[in-house]
Amino acid sequence: MKAVTGRKKQVVVVGGGPGGYEAALVGAQLGAQVTVIEKEGLGGAAVLTDCVPSKTLIATSDFMSRFAAAGRLGVGFEGTEEDQHAEAHMREVNSRILDLAKAQSHDIKAQVESVGGRVIHGTGRILGPSTVEAITETGHEELRADVILVATGTRPRVMATAQPDGERILTWQQIYDLAELPEKLIVVGSGVTGAELAHAYLGLGSEVTLVSSRDRVLPGSDADAATVIENVFRRRGMKVLNRSRMTAVERRGDSVLVTLEDGRQVEGSHALLAVGSIPQTKDIGLDDIGVELSDSGHIVVDRVSRTSVPGVYAAGDCTGVMPLASVAAMQGRIAMAHSLGDAVSPLNLRGVCANIFTDPEIATVGYSQQDIDEGRIEARIVTLPLSTNPRAKMRNIKDGFVKLITRPGSNTLVGGVVVAPQASELIYPIGLAVQNRLTVDQIASTFSVYPSMTGSIAEAARRLHETDI
Repeated sequence: MKAVTGRKKQVVVVGGGPGGYEAALVGAQLGAQVTVIEKEGLGGAAVLTDCVPSKTLIATSDFMSRFAAAGRLGVGFEGTEEDQHAEAHMREVNSRILDLAKAQSHDIKAQVESVGGRVIHGTGRILGPSTVEAITETGHEELRADVILVATGTRPRVMATAQPDGERILTWQQIYDLAELPEKLIVVGSGVTGAELAHAYLGLGSEVTLVSSRDRVLPGSDADAATVIENVFRRRGMKVLNRSRMTAVERRGDSVLVTLEDGRQVEGSHALLAVGSIPQTKDIGLDDIGVELSDSGHIVVDRVSRTSVPGVYAAGDCTGVMPLASVAAMQGRIAMAHSLGDAVSPLNLRGVCANIFTDPEIATVGYSQQDIDEGRIEARIVTLPLSTNPRAKMRNIKDGFVKLITRPGSNTLVGGVVVAPQASELIYPIGLAVQNRLTVDQIASTFSVYPSMTGSIAEAARRLHETDI
């Protein structure tokens, strides 16, 4: 990266999530004076109430699940107790989760300040293309800016007929206040957030009902992968209600009642609402300066994070590009590089590795099966079940597969899906191959460890080899 010469440019970042704090780090590295305005804490929702807490909860659930699987490996609990079992103590579990999130937020703030960035605890309002007002508990401060980056994120979507109370009816940001494990949890919404948290609480010991308005869970994911996850959910005791749209959730004392569109009612001890998110773009001055918003309220940006107003950029979930922390961070870094005159490559979503933290996990990169089915790309596919993998057999892994997608003729790898425990780690070599346009022959000729889960990636690549013989 090259540094900014002459007068230091002033960069003001509104919102301290991954898009905001990563932009701040790059802006400072390029020689700008950076100020970040954040009301909750650096890291934003991703660190404080979403990604970090939810994945920590899932990790706790997965740890407990190992006890349930121990018997299949020939391992048992010895002793005189008749009812030996692992139990989740939610007060302690949630206390650890929140402490970890706060520590991560503190580390990010320290990192931003160590490179000369200024952090203001408060909210920001854009007064003009080069002016931002910081509103704090002690007053208002007007900041001049050569570059403004908006990274305000989203908040949970709620419905008039399903109002959270923070005790029995909860959004995904409120679950970490629970002192006890929900006895009968109804999760409304089967997208990524709903599926992940339904899996987490099932593993922790809750009786879980998942309400899905679609034909299957995870409707936006690879259909083969989603089918594996739904089958696993059902086998482990989760009740999955497909084609069941929620119309209302109401509290009745120490229980909740979820009413479905067809008149059925489901009763539980708690309800978790996972029905989408709303961009936090209202009342921060965007309309006043003419920043273009989509019908959904997201900020419209191009591939270098520019908005419709010169000098104003946006990054993260508030843009609606792809709701991933990694994408938000990349958008923020690209915005700083572009605005401060550094070399920059436009955002390439085909190279994004994404993961769903169920058990097994679903990891994806590049073109999908749906892209092929809908004619957006011509491709060849091979799917290799993990049940034939020797390392998987050793670990008692029976569910999952590796799917590789390649262009015919060139044999270039253009996409992949991994369904496996820790698929988030296994997708990386496929991501490298897609990003760098490697062929399946190059992948197949690379040594893999035996026995290993990655051996299935090499084997799948070998099966895609084409010959003129």
